[in-house]
Amino acid sequence: MSSPVTEWELEYRPGKLRLYAVIAAVVVLAIHIVFGALLTISDTGVRNVGALDQLSIMLIGVVIAGAILLFTRPRIRVGPAGVSVRNLVTERLFEWDRVRGLSYPESGSSARLELPDDEYIPVLAVRASDGDRAVAAMDRFRDLDAEYRRR
Repeated sequence: MSSPVTEWELEYRPGKLRLYAVIAAVVVLAIHIVFGALLTISDTGVRNVGALDQLSIMLIGVVIAGAILLFTRPRIRVGPAGVSVRNLVTERLFEWDRVRGLSYPESGSSARLELPDDEYIPVLAVRASDGDRAVAAMDRFRDLDAEYRRR
C-alpha cells in the first residue's frame, strides 16, 4: 500500500543533540573495539579469554552505539496534513483539529506539542540548547499553526 505524498512546509531536526549523539556513539564504539582487541595482549589476570569473548565485547559496543544513535532521529514536520512528531522510535501524525500549539514547559529542555484535554507529546527535536535555531522553528511553527487552524 502506498501512502499519499505529503508536502511539509517546516521540517526541523535538532543540531547539538545529533552532534553529541554521534560523538558519544563513536567514543563508545571505539572504547569497546580497543578493549576487545587488547583484552588478551596484556596480563589481565584473566586466563580463559578467547576470540569469541573479544568479539562479544565489540558487539556490545555496537549495540550501545546503535542505541545512542537513536538520539539522531528526532524530527518535527509541519504541513497541510498536520504535525508529524518523531522522537526516538515512533512517529505520529496529529491532524490540525487535535493540535493546540507548541510550547516550552518551565525548566524544560525540549518543546511539547499541546493536545486537547491537557495532553501533550514531547518534541525532542526542538531543544532549548539549539538557541536561535529553535526559536526560529517555534516562530515558523506558530505561523503555520495560525494559517492551518483557521481553515
